Amino acid sequence: MIRRRLGRTGFVVSPISFGGFKIGRNQKVKYPAAYELPTEEEVGRLLNDLLDVGINYIDTAPAYGLSEERIGRLLHARRGEIVLATKVGECFADGISRYDFTAEGLRASVERSLERLKTEAIDVLFLHSDGRDLWIQNETDAVPVLRDMKDRGIARAIGLSGKTVEGARKALEWADVLMVEYHLEDRSHEGLIAEAAERDIGVVVKKGLASGHLPSHDAIRFVLANPRVSTLVVGGLSLPHFRENVQLAGG
Repeated sequence: MIRRRLGRTGFVVSPISFGGFKIGRNQKVKYPAAYELPTEEEVGRLLNDLLDVGINYIDTAPAYGLSEERIGRLLHARRGEIVLATKVGECFADGISRYDFTAEGLRASVERSLERLKTEAIDVLFLHSDGRDLWIQNETDAVPVLRDMKDRGIARAIGLSGKTVEGARKALEWADVLMVEYHLEDRSHEGLIAEAAERDIGVVVKKGLASGHLPSHDAIRFVLANPRVSTLVVGGLSLPHFRENVQLAGG
């Protein structure tokens, strides 16, 4: 795969990247089919094989159950090979998502993530929005805290994983990277993606396959045909499927 610039961050990333939801959580999901959590051995084999086929951007979050700790434990020896992204603001326990955008809550969450991921710094740290994108940015401590974490080197780049075009546009004022939903059935962020590129802000696409509801062949080609997209996060547990996705991305 020919890697793409992640905006002004200095990172270059594989156009197909790995979303770590399914290695850590199988409750309250939006995928069309139920699945069992893989074993530790299966996760370790998958993660290392993904790196071997050229995928170097790994996306996770505290809300993804066991995902952070599994990635930290199983990829610690290869930390230098990956661009590691996680999020802050949401956690998931006992089948319920909880959100905390206070300065104290955000800092505590990042400290836990650093420990789980076995790393001294997070490459890309996103605000994990609950949909109130503008409120989070305008009325909470979230943006100043993320900026402080970047200044202190705890996060190398910061951004918003949001849900609204208006929220993403507001984040153009401070973010290095935006994570947006964009696929064949939802092109609402297309103009925003262009605006981000004009400011040299990286664009990470989530749900490019509409949580598994779109055929991968058409969906991947559509998303990556947009040269302003840095990488498309794909969740899955099948290495053969990832190999096919890499081929679709020109790998």
